[in-house]
Parts: sequence; C-alpha cells; structure tokens
Amino acid sequence: MEHFALGHWLLVLAYLTSVVGCALGLACAVQARYAADPRHRLRWLVLAAVSIGGVGIWLMHFVAMLGFSTPGMPVRYDIFRTVLSAVLSVTAVFAGLLVVGGRAKFGWWRLALGGVVTGLAVNVMHYTGMSALRVKGDFGYDGGLVALSVVIAVVAATAALWFAVFLDRLSLRLLAGFVMGAAVTGMHYTGMAAVRMNMDMTAPDPAGVEVFSFLFPVFVVAAIAMAVPLCAVLLAPAVGPKPAETVAEDAVAV
Repeated sequence: MEHFALGHWLLVLAYLTSVVGCALGLACAVQARYAADPRHRLRWLVLAAVSIGGVGIWLMHFVAMLGFSTPGMPVRYDIFRTVLSAVLSVTAVFAGLLVVGGRAKFGWWRLALGGVVTGLAVNVMHYTGMSALRVKGDFGYDGGLVALSVVIAVVAATAALWFAVFLDRLSLRLLAGFVMGAAVTGMHYTGMAAVRMNMDMTAPDPAGVEVFSFLFPVFVVAAIAMAVPLCAVLLAPAVGPKPAETVAEDAVAV
C-alpha cells in the first residue's frame, strides 16, 4: 500500500523537482544542437543528461518515495541498487539525447526514437529504483498499469522534446519542462499504482537504509551539479538558426 504520511504536498514538490531538472536539461540539449565543436556538443549533452536523468527523473522519484510507507513496519533501500538506478537513468537519457541533440538538422524519426529512448529511461530508473525497495514481505506489479506507465512516459517525453527542440520561444521551452515533468511524475504514480504488496508481519526487519538517510546528501550534490549547467546556459550565446527553419529543411530532406 502507499501511504502519504507527509501529505499530498509531496506530489507537488516531486513534480516541481522534475520540472526544474527537465527544463534545465532541455535547455542544454538545445544548446548542443547548435554547438559547432563536437566536443562542446558532447559536454552540453552530458550536462543535459545529468539534469534530466539525475534531477528530473532520479531525484524526483526519491522525493516522491518520501510519501511511501508501510504503516507500523519499516521501509528500507538497498544502496547499491539505488545508486545503480541513478547511473542507468543518466546513461539512458544521454543515449536518447544523442539521437535528438546530436545535430542541428534531423528528421522526425530522430524525435520519435529519442522520445522512446528518453521515455524508457524514465521507466528504467523507476523500476530499478523500486527493486532497491526492502519491506517486510514482497511485492509485484499489475501488468496493465506497468504498460500504461511506459506509454505515459514515452508519449509525454516525445512531446517535451518536440517543444524544446523545434520551437524557439523561451516560454515554449519552459513549457517543455512542465510537460516532461508531467511525464516523469505521471509515470511514477502510475507505476506506484501498479504495486501489489504482500506484507508479512512475522518476517525479519529488512536490511538497508531509510530514504531520509541518503536524500539530504543527494540534495546537496544535486544543487551543486545543477549550478554548473545553469551557469552554462545563462552564459551561453544565443543559439543558431530558428528551429522552425530547421524543420522546414528537414521536411524536404526526410
């Protein structure tokens, strides 16, 4: 069962965490498309992957998990799998951004493929992070809701990339962050709705650490990590040709 012991405000906090990470990461991805030097392009994509995968997806997941409890029984997390979920999230997002942000010109198939890879990255992180969960008993998933969580993440991530990459207005790029934040948060809570707990009061207390034990240092690291891409975006020169012009060229090329 999922019990929001800290109140429904955690949903808002988790969503805003995801929006900030995704919006900043998508801004870095736009910069990558117009970087002339391949090495600079790669650096922008790394910053984008850390912002989206590390903050927008991974940190959002564990902020939301602050609201998960099994009343009267402890909830613990396996540190190795928790760290692994962060690494997988950043790596998978980087792979998706390589497809979308690798060039200034690309066809619609790049957007579709990038959306699928990035959306799946959200799911990879979530279910790997959930595999780190330790309770008194075990749990499984409802297959239909798991499938729905995958669809939500892929569709919304693709829409967010479309907003960020093809539209040149700052307001629409910010909107992309809100859309992608909705993808991540919506996928998380759909995935949590799929959880089926089988509690065993006689089982020994699970091994591992409480979520509060590692979230504070993670917040500090995340704040420092986000300062780098934020400064980079603020100091970066205006990007090149308007995405609308690029789309017109791509429509002829594809």
